[in-house]
Amino acid sequence: MSRLREWIIDRAKKHHFLLKLIRKIRFIRNRMRSLFYSFLRINENLIIFESYMGRQYSDSPKALYLELLDNTRFKFVWVFKNPDIHKVGKNTIKVKYGSKEYYKYYARAKYWITNSRLNEAIVKRKGQVYIQCWHGTPLKRLGYDIKKTNNAMNTLDDIKKKYSDDSKRYDYMISPSRYCTNIFKSAFNLKDNVIIKETGYPRNDSLFKYSKNDIKCIKKKFKISSKKKIILYAPTWRDNQHASGIGYTYKFGIDLDVLKKYLSKDYVILFRTHYFVNNKIDLEKYKDFIIDVSEYEDINDLYIISDYLITDYSSVMFDYANLKKPIIYYMYDYDEYRGEIRDFYFDLKDLPGPIIRAEDKKKLCEIIQKYNFDKYKVKYERFNKKFNYLDSDSSSKKVVKECILDAKNKTNY
Repeated sequence: MSRLREWIIDRAKKHHFLLKLIRKIRFIRNRMRSLFYSFLRINENLIIFESYMGRQYSDSPKALYLELLDNTRFKFVWVFKNPDIHKVGKNTIKVKYGSKEYYKYYARAKYWITNSRLNEAIVKRKGQVYIQCWHGTPLKRLGYDIKKTNNAMNTLDDIKKKYSDDSKRYDYMISPSRYCTNIFKSAFNLKDNVIIKETGYPRNDSLFKYSKNDIKCIKKKFKISSKKKIILYAPTWRDNQHASGIGYTYKFGIDLDVLKKYLSKDYVILFRTHYFVNNKIDLEKYKDFIIDVSEYEDINDLYIISDYLITDYSSVMFDYANLKKPIIYYMYDYDEYRGEIRDFYFDLKDLPGPIIRAEDKKKLCEIIQKYNFDKYKVKYERFNKKFNYLDSDSSSKKVVKECILDAKNKTNY
């Protein structure tokens, strides 16, 4: 059955009207499931959480959940693609993404908390409160702000509709800066009745609370020697890299053999793909040098233990900047990305670190070995002042207080 499904979807991609038909049929089926449970009474003390469309137990939804966990007034539901692999706290039910229970609990929960777009088939009812945390400060254009696309699965109109359909249900959207607030308004086509809370990202609270012992314990978990410096390599996904039956894929733009030759003596690389990427990358050849941490849920742990970040166009750069540690921008496909895939919201010259815009096998190694942080200190301060000035150790408390505990919620539906 799965092979037949893959074959149908592969053919549908080549004929866009077929893909739209399949999506329409799926939407109608799921909308009927949601409507079936819409007669159930809303539980005023039930909160449902979802992170990265059920892929993880992480990010701002997790931070808010942990902030609320000791409040005996509430009961909680977590949505997962694979509920069996996740451990959650007390008074918490786990449900499988897309199951009957999934639609039932979305119908019953007073509060919805997520960090990505929610299943469009779910019906939001009067009295329910949708808190959208989003999963990062954008460098690359989003939603309505995208002017051109090579997306393998969606046209520009498809993208705009997905963002608009989701944002119509929002009551609150969480923002870490005025910069983000302005972008969210345009990219999500937000209406005036959506309340944007500029509180900082709850997920970044832990970046202001960790201890030396936390670092020691996390390194021990990965069996990393205290003598080694740690590089976190976290690139984003490419809209145009997609494989039938797999989904979005990632192709290395870095020559791993060169990195191993020049860096393996003193460094370890933690490699983390974007959550959209589904292909497995064989790193067996580099097992003593590169650790694949793509399945490790709490990226903040990786930020905390690493000495450097290498990224490209990913929003991880903004979160990592809170730690005031070196960032290197390896944009080997810059011309293609900006010209054919996505444009950016601001000039890259403002980034607080060196930028490599073409494949250069040795330049990256040289920059890592000779990195001069003082050279980028002023840019770093400007960067954090613009993008991260609201991040702190108490954003979770602010969101819970302002959106749940003290809020007089007049909901959108």
